[in-house]
Amino acid sequence: MNKLARRLVGAMLLGVLVYGVLVLSRDASKIGERLSTYAWSTFVLACALAFGNYVLRFLKWEYYLAQLEIRGIPKWDSFLTFLSGFVLTVTPGKVGEVFKSVILLQIHKVPIARTAPIVVAERVTDLIGVIVIITIGSASFPGGALWAGIGTTAVVALLVLIAFPAVSGPVLRLLPRLPGPLGRVGGKIAPKVDEALSGLRTLTAPAQLVWPTLLSIGAWSLEGIGLWVILRGFGEHAQLTLTMFFYATATLAGALVPVPGGLGVTEKLLEEQMARLGGVPAATSTASMILVRFATLWFAVAVGFAALGLLRARYGAVVFGGDATTPKDRDVQGSSDDSGAQARAVLLDPPANS
Repeated sequence: MNKLARRLVGAMLLGVLVYGVLVLSRDASKIGERLSTYAWSTFVLACALAFGNYVLRFLKWEYYLAQLEIRGIPKWDSFLTFLSGFVLTVTPGKVGEVFKSVILLQIHKVPIARTAPIVVAERVTDLIGVIVIITIGSASFPGGALWAGIGTTAVVALLVLIAFPAVSGPVLRLLPRLPGPLGRVGGKIAPKVDEALSGLRTLTAPAQLVWPTLLSIGAWSLEGIGLWVILRGFGEHAQLTLTMFFYATATLAGALVPVPGGLGVTEKLLEEQMARLGGVPAATSTASMILVRFATLWFAVAVGFAALGLLRARYGAVVFGGDATTPKDRDVQGSSDDSGAQARAVLLDPPANS
């Protein structure tokens, strides 16, 4: 079993363990009772909303390809390539989504260096979108103004850090000077972060930032609505802006903590927020959390594998099969003679700044 497969299997086993512990801690019999009366049509609707998230984010992917003048890729190929990135959704910080760059390298000979900045720009605009949702949702409960202030400050600080080298430079120079192991790690990542920021300044200039950010807000709102729909399936009538706040904060926490797919972190925060802030009964909050994670995280992984299967059916073993020679050689701007080696290197040891 190769390293990639071991990572995926390990993440799935971790997911089983997390859900098992949460179910047992909340009384499995009560959760089973709640699921027995659940309206399963709402779960299907939540999956459809999650797929809507993918479509909106694909539009962002297409926008960035156009901005970088990467042309000649059929829309169906581009859509399947984008979805294939979800195969590695259960990687820390979703760094595995650089898999999209690997696929484009293998089937259309687009160098990874050309498209890797898109993955970083996607994460930045997703982060801004999620923080905006948190800021809006925080108005739904007492003390929310604090969250709104934190969210606004975080967005402004992030944009300033990206836009102005005079600000980011001193921060990056401080990283190697941190004490002990932090300094060693900082010394390694500082050059990569600096390189990423240089690429991002083109993709996240104010004129190029508005449309992708709006798409991100819409996309992640759909999954927050999915949580609201699932709660409705249990007969719970939580406020929509509140459920979007729950989902956005849990998603952000899971992305910031370096565990596969945010497993354990996202689940626990979702469950606790629904129970404590939303007034949802404990068994229902656990059952809803599990269902929304299947409708978003694990559904995404399944969609990614389906897209990858369609690409392999179309292009054969060239798609992550170790051979970089595509049977349908298309001329897309940029080429690479060692694409197979690049692909394996990126997937087994993804860039720290992705």
